[in-house]
Amino acid sequence: MQESFLAAVRALDRFDRRRPFGPWLHRIVVNRAIDWTRARRLRAEVELGEHIAAPPVPDPADGTLARIGELEPEHRAVVVLRYVLEYTPGEIAELLDLPRGTVNSRLRRGLDRMKDDRGDT
Repeated sequence: MQESFLAAVRALDRFDRRRPFGPWLHRIVVNRAIDWTRARRLRAEVELGEHIAAPPVPDPADGTLARIGELEPEHRAVVVLRYVLEYTPGEIAELLDLPRGTVNSRLRRGLDRMKDDRGDT
């Protein structure tokens, strides 16, 4: 989180004041989270999740969100934005600067991956 805010402060001179601040900052935070996840994977560190179970994220439909941490960063970002932070797919597309179809496919693939990993088909 700290790295995200430092990155935002460093990039503040490039912020377009005609646009909303929240989505701009949110995008920086998401990018830093993805970068951090990729770097950690490259360093081959042992993840805390292998030793301590993360608390499950409730999903009223079928409980598949308990496996968010196992998703690729691109899929994890849209799943968290949609089901944890409760953004709409249109809002997610705008925040991540992606086509709405890409957001929908990443949501579907992420949810399918979590379901498949549980052994459900």
